[in-house]
Formats: sequence, C-alpha cells, structure tokens
Amino acid sequence: MAKTDSAPFSYDGLDRVIHEKARLGLLTSLMAHPKGLAFADLKLLCGLTDGNLSRHLQVLQEAGLVEVTKGYEGNRPHTSCRLTKSGRRRFLEYLAVLERLVRDAAKAAGKEHRVLARLGILPT
Repeated sequence: MAKTDSAPFSYDGLDRVIHEKARLGLLTSLMAHPKGLAFADLKLLCGLTDGNLSRHLQVLQEAGLVEVTKGYEGNRPHTSCRLTKSGRRRFLEYLAVLERLVRDAAKAAGKEHRVLARLGILPT
C-alpha cells in the first residue's frame, strides 16, 4: 500500500481483520507454523478460550486468511488451522505497513527527543 502525499500517516494497509490483538496473535502463530496447528495448541499459544478462539478463527476463515480442517485422530475430534496462500500474502503486506508505521513513529520520536534536548528538557 503506497503512502499518499496528502495523508502520509493514514496507514491504509493496517487491515482491521488482522489488526485485532487476538487475530494478530493467531496469524503470527500460524505464520511460524506453515503446516498448521491444532486448535488446542493455538488456544494455549494465544491464551484464548474455546469460544474466543472459535469466533476469531471464523472471522479469519470468512476473510480467506485461514483454513480450518475438522476431522478425527483415532476416535477423538481434531481441528487444525493453517494460513491460506492469500492469508500469508496479506499478513506479510500488513507487516510491511506496520514496519513503516514503527519507522515513522521512531523518526518522529527522535525529532522530538532532539528538540527537547536542545531546550534542556532532556539530556543530550
């Protein structure tokens, strides 16, 4: 997502579906495990309840970011989740925008620090 001259700090690429804290954690966990993770493992990694995890996975699945597979391992139900190809791509695009935001914020903080130091408010 290109930065526009008229609104350089709009960060349009910060996808609201991804940006929610729990979903960001889920996508990060799945990014680190390309073959996918079991529902129970995701639950532990992200500190979510069954209901919260199910709801966030539903949102991610509806957005085409995550694939959820239900089946059985032996006689026990087993649900596994993994990023889709487009989910991986969208997450990487999101991270690029987030990195730009962090760089912009650090640059702004550095300018502020230099001004405050010149004014004698902060040590140089």
